[in-house]
Amino acid sequence: MVRAGVTVARLTEAAAVMADEAGLEKVTVSALARHFGVKDASLYSHVKNLRELRVRIALLGSAEMTERIAEAVAGRAGKDALVAFAGAYRSYALAYPGRYAATQMQLAPEEVADSIGFRRSVELTYGMLRGYGLTEPDLTDAGRLLRSTFHGYIHLELSGGFGHSRPVQESWERGLEALHVVLEQWPSGT
Repeated sequence: MVRAGVTVARLTEAAAVMADEAGLEKVTVSALARHFGVKDASLYSHVKNLRELRVRIALLGSAEMTERIAEAVAGRAGKDALVAFAGAYRSYALAYPGRYAATQMQLAPEEVADSIGFRRSVELTYGMLRGYGLTEPDLTDAGRLLRSTFHGYIHLELSGGFGHSRPVQESWERGLEALHVVLEQWPSGT
């Protein structure tokens, strides 16, 4: 019997905290069972398997990060929106690295079908990019450019990959200025 008070929401939150502190790969059903003082088998009445638990971390992280981005970009357009969007994205990833890592997992459509966070994230991204006059397929291409740029930068920053003496924040700001110019000068499709 599962100890009173163990719920899917509490498991997800504990797993998210564990991911932020130790890394997503350290989140296991056994580790969570120890955290709650129960046997591994008890947790399977709440989650089907480790994959489901990590997907739940991804959904939580996506909802939290998207909310921060929405608040940051509200009422902004153009470069101001880009800088606010990128800043909220980066600050969330640096503050919650395990949750952020979970949001980068490859998820099946059925795993995110009911996710407001993932859907709203796409809407916010496209809304910000429409401010640059982009339409499909350029919205998708520019969205992929931004995501890969932000993710690559954050991944290198979290892993200590920037060894140069120039402050990382200054490089981030210059990179955003460059992205703004690229978005303003986006090549027309053929």
